[in-house]
Amino acid sequence: MERSKRIIVSSDASGAFHAAREGFLVVVVDVIDMSTTLESALDSGAYAVLGASPDFTRAPVNVAPEKIGREAAQLAREAGSGIIVISEPRVGKDNERLARCQKLIRGIEQEKGFVEAVLPNLGAETPRLLEMKGRVVVAVTDTGGVAYDAAYTAGGRVTTGTIARTLKHKGTQPAQIAARRAQELLRDDDPGIAVIAASSNSLEDVLAAQYIANLLLPS
Repeated sequence: MERSKRIIVSSDASGAFHAAREGFLVVVVDVIDMSTTLESALDSGAYAVLGASPDFTRAPVNVAPEKIGREAAQLAREAGSGIIVISEPRVGKDNERLARCQKLIRGIEQEKGFVEAVLPNLGAETPRLLEMKGRVVVAVTDTGGVAYDAAYTAGGRVTTGTIARTLKHKGTQPAQIAARRAQELLRDDDPGIAVIAASSNSLEDVLAAQYIANLLLPS
């Protein structure tokens, strides 16, 4: 990475939004469990992963889950596959999870996408519930999903990262994978990378974001 590139750490949907507005590549870190779930989906061979806000959020910045739904459907059309929605509550019924995702679903339907399943947000265990290879996976969650959505809505490019065990990786591997992916996604005209703790009230997110940021610093 060029030494002129900046590595910053911030938090919450507002931090993600403002970093994206400034042109930073945004890495959303929601250890329990959104980013761990999506990293595990990638381990399982998912074609693409996205985050989205539920229908209601108190975030003080704009979100647009319908727009992400349209993007998910377009990616699924490229892949020739369906869409898997990850939602909350972790313990509950599919109709409860779907009830929080109606804006996302509306966007998917606008682009003629097909939702194959709705699964709980369980981190590394989620891909064990259903084959995800070749699918587009969207996590609709209150912290990581909202932060991802805020950055995306602000026009940013967004990826995820975790330090937790994923479906196929453990120890320091998940963090190293997140850092390496961010470096590969970084463009010449990007000012740098913003690592975003999905919630400033979550110590695991704050510490994980700092850990991943440290991996990105020039040695």
